[in-house]
Amino acid sequence: MAEVISKNGRKMSSVATRTVTPVKDSSPKAVSVDAKQQKRRAENAEFLKNKNVKAFLDTLAQVEGGNYHAKFGYGWAAGWKSGKWTFSDESTHPGPGHGGSTTASGRYQITKATWSELSIKAMGLSDFSPGTQDLIAVELLRNVSAIEPLIGGDLKTAVGKASKKWEALPMGPGLANRPINGKPSGQPYTEYDEVETIYKGFGGTVK
Repeated sequence: MAEVISKNGRKMSSVATRTVTPVKDSSPKAVSVDAKQQKRRAENAEFLKNKNVKAFLDTLAQVEGGNYHAKFGYGWAAGWKSGKWTFSDESTHPGPGHGGSTTASGRYQITKATWSELSIKAMGLSDFSPGTQDLIAVELLRNVSAIEPLIGGDLKTAVGKASKKWEALPMGPGLANRPINGKPSGQPYTEYDEVETIYKGFGGTVK
């Protein structure tokens, strides 16, 4: 089985031979990982090498205001400056953040349900390390058909499709973020022109 290495040089845990990241309990938990999961993981790792994909992930992180160890509440809730809304255990998803109403966590504000579906089930990865978070973000982009437009430099289409998953993105130039139940979400978002500027600043290209 091919190894997948995170940005910090750590081998990411697969469900098949789960060696947890920085936690005391390092006992392996063996569950079979099929060829389809391995293939999906390898494909997503390959997409991460594309400069437009990388630039878009960096852009997402900036507009979402997250980092690899952020829980909901990071950057604004009381106590965040002292590290209250962060986590250090990368062996699993950290769960609910401020107020207990959402599990959105990490660099891309990934919920526990999304992690379970797209990391454990789709790729056979049971940790929540930086590298795994990157792979989940790519999987999300693939699920909304945003990867191919992004690679081709069609940022408008990519942003429009990605806005289905990230409230911090607009639906397109001159548009707000996606409504919820037919009404404005009320969630803050970054206008398209600024998204494009940030994206280009990270090295992304637009056709």
